Amino acid sequence: MIPFRTKKTFAHGVHPPENKNDTSRMPIRQFPFAPVMIVPLSQHIGKPARSLVQEGQEVMRGQKIAEADGFVSVAMHAPASGIIKRIGLAPSASGKMIESIYIAPFPSSSQEINEGQPCNIDTATPDEIITAIQQAGIVGLGGAAFPTHVKLKIPDDKWVDTLIINGAECEPYLTTDHRVMLEQQQDLFTGIRYILKATGAKRAIIGVENNKIDAAESLRANLPVGEPLSVEVVPAKYPQGAEKMLITALLGREVPSGGLPADAHVVVVNVATAAEIGRLLPTGRGIQERVITITGPGVKDRGNYLIPIGTPLRFALETAGLTDNVSRIFLGGPMMGQAITSIDVPITKGTSGFVVMTENETRRIPEKVMPCIHCAYCLDACPLFLNPSHLGILAKFSEYEQMASEYNLMDCFECGACTYVCPSNIPLVQYFRVAKGILREKKAAA
Repeated sequence: MIPFRTKKTFAHGVHPPENKNDTSRMPIRQFPFAPVMIVPLSQHIGKPARSLVQEGQEVMRGQKIAEADGFVSVAMHAPASGIIKRIGLAPSASGKMIESIYIAPFPSSSQEINEGQPCNIDTATPDEIITAIQQAGIVGLGGAAFPTHVKLKIPDDKWVDTLIINGAECEPYLTTDHRVMLEQQQDLFTGIRYILKATGAKRAIIGVENNKIDAAESLRANLPVGEPLSVEVVPAKYPQGAEKMLITALLGREVPSGGLPADAHVVVVNVATAAEIGRLLPTGRGIQERVITITGPGVKDRGNYLIPIGTPLRFALETAGLTDNVSRIFLGGPMMGQAITSIDVPITKGTSGFVVMTENETRRIPEKVMPCIHCAYCLDACPLFLNPSHLGILAKFSEYEQMASEYNLMDCFECGACTYVCPSNIPLVQYFRVAKGILREKKAAA
């Protein structure tokens, strides 16, 4: 057994029910193709991709159908061989209509994946690896969907010595990363080699929570000989998977307020993202599918599935089967995920899973928001030592500038721990998201 080290953690945090047993031991299964796939041109933070196809055109699975439009943008690839039915607006989980490419897969196609120009790890330069990652359309698969090549392009005035592979997966219900660590180890190790070369980091650490001991033990048993790679186990605690918290837990370093992991000489990459790099770059393929957890009390056939990107959520839910008393569906987990109002949206690169809740899980007592009783539970929960209670009061009176200038609002990464522990049912993290959005709009307007 791997030794359990209680010191490898961070202060504060919460322990919500994990609810991972339903899918943690279920192997990854291939999901069927939907009759129509919807590929949004904006599935990432940054500028949307630019379409390369026309209506009526035939495409091959894995073919590039949209190119990156600038540095903070990535390419898009066909999730299936088929015909472009139309190019137009489609609904998204954010509520916005997004320019998208509609593809009708060929029913009789073998759906072989189109290959491109391989990126040879032995001869490629760091810049060539970063370009290959952008061309493969890879973004952060942990949920943030930040273009991975941008993260790996270390600024000239900074340097990193350590690569952390984030296998914590602290979000309740989700087991995507767990299965990737068990079933896609060679892709993961190959991806780590690419990332080490791209960033110049001298070592890599795979951080795994102690509720996934089987994955940690398997990874340690199969570590490539001679590689500067190790596996470290950390206590299961939310939000252990936040990159700032994992840096503190594994290295004892602190990312400065307003700073990035590179300011602590670290780069953090999600374990599924690293595995995709190792899977795609050697063949020059683009990302056209990803592993997703479909789970929750409202799902009949729960599991971990390899699902084509662009699969309509309605089709995925109907295929998995739902119970009669579904109340709410979260894209992502219940802590940091987004409760959606429509299932007529496509699965995107940033969709790590969806959790279907029934009325039994979403009933809240009392139903209304109560006044803050100054219990300080939220202060004890916040991993960044912010004052969520006071921030919430300032948000109520629209004092957004004061929230940022005096109470470090922008350091909040919206983990939801404060909302989870609040006995008054105050939706603190929702207040903070609104405040940050308004501040960003004002800054952009200025």
